[in-house]
Amino acid sequence: MELKDIDRIIEMAWEDRTPFNAIELQFGLSEAQVIALMRKELKRSSFNLWRKRVNSGVSQKNRAKRNPNINRFKCSLQKTISMNKISKR
Repeated sequence: MELKDIDRIIEMAWEDRTPFNAIELQFGLSEAQVIALMRKELKRSSFNLWRKRVNSGVSQKNRAKRNPNINRFKCSLQKTISMNKISKR
């Protein structure tokens, strides 16, 4: 896996409204694999903060905890992103 892919996965993992399903769809990594990658790539304190946030009620990472009215991965105002490449503006 390339460094830019790892950076993007970490970025997506930190985003509260990006579910693990979106990461799996784009990169083929399950939730457990994302957690393992975060554990490996982040400092221990950063990983602990991330896990605490993901497991809190604030994060919408898991579809089961997600508000049923949210049916998209991104804000409707966000520019189109296709297979992790930002479209030309």
